[in-house]
Amino acid sequence: MRSRGSAGSAGSAGGAGRWRDGSGTLAVPEGAVELEIAASYRARRRGLLGRDGITGALLITPTNSVHTFGMRFTIDVAYLDRDFTVLDVVTMKPGRLGMIRPRGRHVLEAAGGAMAGWGLRPGVRVTAVPSRAA
Repeated sequence: MRSRGSAGSAGSAGGAGRWRDGSGTLAVPEGAVELEIAASYRARRRGLLGRDGITGALLITPTNSVHTFGMRFTIDVAYLDRDFTVLDVVTMKPGRLGMIRPRGRHVLEAAGGAMAGWGLRPGVRVTAVPSRAA
């Protein structure tokens, strides 16, 4: 996966600060979705590699492109800008290289077909809320 820049602000996540690896909730038009957050270099690089599926979504931040080399399943990919507005949603089969989205700042990944059910499409704004550490 290709990443650019430093860790992003959690402004759209309901608070100031930097993103950290962990979990949370993603507010989408059709409700709320479980969220995993990959913000460190290691977590962004690992992504969904080696998995057979995902429940919910994976937020990769910061990045503006992804690949599916080594993936075991088809995924939906939503490219988000700094304000968490969806720029594009694509479905990627394993072994593909996604296009770089110059305005992209974050990427959401989910099981193929999931994002349509969540109401994600270009122009929709989502909110990511990290879980509080215990």
